[in-house]
Amino acid sequence: MTTARPEASPSLTYSSYLRIEELLDLQSPRSEGPEHDEMLFIVVHQVYELWFKEMLHELDYLCPRLRENELPTALHKLKRVLTTLKVLVAQVDIIETMTPLEFVSFRSYLESASGFQSYQFRELEFVLGAKQPQALDRYPEGSAGYQRLTARLAQPTLWDAFLRCLEARGHALPREAVERDVQLPVGESRGVQEVLLQIYRGDHQCAELCERLVDLDEGLQEWRYRHVKMVQRTLGAKMGTGNSSGAEYLKTTLFKPIFPDLWAIRAEF
Repeated sequence: MTTARPEASPSLTYSSYLRIEELLDLQSPRSEGPEHDEMLFIVVHQVYELWFKEMLHELDYLCPRLRENELPTALHKLKRVLTTLKVLVAQVDIIETMTPLEFVSFRSYLESASGFQSYQFRELEFVLGAKQPQALDRYPEGSAGYQRLTARLAQPTLWDAFLRCLEARGHALPREAVERDVQLPVGESRGVQEVLLQIYRGDHQCAELCERLVDLDEGLQEWRYRHVKMVQRTLGAKMGTGNSSGAEYLKTTLFKPIFPDLWAIRAEF
């Protein structure tokens, strides 16, 4: 089936299609002057949110493809997510060009605003399987963040879609793993690990999918690490924005895999 092409609009331009004027009007420094580096801070974090939106968009398409055993399409979209994640990590290099003195010049204007309040990043964690119901406490009931995270909490994760894909390809998985409570974080399952070991030894396509999920997990851990070092570099041991504990809290998130079974089997080959 071919898709009908829309009629050409003589008034459509690059600027109007991308709504450039509105986009460029969204950067509003609050500092007096304003301080030069506040613009960088705003742009970097707005771009983060746009990439979070794109990753959620891809994952919302990817998960059903996995459940329906459309493995080539799923691998293709997963590659796009992985590439986007590399861009997220690389953006830390940009914000690290800002010295502590430059950051403190406008920091007080952030008041209670904090990256902890990014509900799109929390959505990403929920979609991937790192569900924390207490995260909803950061958002007023009825707000966009609360509503979106509540919906994500009830949805199956990428890991659940992955297990359904393995099952559709003939791998017998423990029922308690496939039918688990999707509102809980993904935990370890010895039964799943035994199936994964068999997959690595005999199902090359599924083994490739496993490795791409390891790439995703490792990439997210890399992003967390770079984020911690950036905060330490900029704030040291100071409290974070929004009265958070800053780098001390962020350090507690390091080296916690989202897909623990894929890491647990590494020592068994």
